[in-house]
Formats: sequence, structure tokens, C-alpha cells
Amino acid sequence: MTDPNTPAGPPTPPPAYNPAPPAAYDAPAGGPVPGKTLGIVAFVLSFFAQLIALILGIVALVQSKKAGVKNGWAVAAIIISSVLMVIGIIVAIVVLAIVVPAANEEIARLCSELGSGVHTLDNGTTFSCP
Repeated sequence: MTDPNTPAGPPTPPPAYNPAPPAAYDAPAGGPVPGKTLGIVAFVLSFFAQLIALILGIVALVQSKKAGVKNGWAVAAIIISSVLMVIGIIVAIVVLAIVVPAANEEIARLCSELGSGVHTLDNGTTFSCP
């Protein structure tokens, strides 16, 4: 049996080079994350121009997925722009549902006052009554 305090062999020398530091979290080794800048642009635009932001967000996400990295900015841009587009469509439908009947009532009222025929209002709008 050997004594545990005696060395088994000569000590190993330290490596002659410094190993590279580990890559940043979620970043590919050796460069920037593909699609990250485009994802940030899409995120900012998602509050103002939803359709453009949705398209840019999808493009950024595809670029990042091809590189094998995650792109939270692109995902957020896609979600925000999609939600805001749906809300915008709902608001437009509600507004049209209120405005169109009100306009029809006003035209019917004017036709009952003015009678049948073609009429021109003071502001230059022309309409016809049956």
C-alpha cells in the first residue's frame, strides 16, 4: 500500500494559453445575435405600425431560429402587434356600427324635410332622396 501523502508523479504544468471566456448567455459564439436588432426595431414599431412590426418581428424570429438562438424582442413584437391589430379591428367595427346608422338617420331626416330629388347642402355635399 502506498502512502497517500506521496505524489503519484510530477505536477502538471499550467496550460500555455488562456482559454477563451464562455459565450454570453443566449449568444452564438463569435458574433452578435442574428435578428436581435431587427427584433428591437419591430418591438418599438409594434406600438405605432402594427402590420410592419408584425412582419419585421416574424423575419427577426426566423433569422434567430436559423442561428439557434432565442429572440425575446421579436416574440414580444409579434405578440404586441397582433393584439393591438385585433383591438384596432374591433374598435373600427364598433365605430362603424355606430356612425353608419347615425348617418343614415340624418339622411332620412333631411330627405323627409326636403322631399324627393337631388339636393346640395351648404357645404357642397350632394345627395339624392327617393
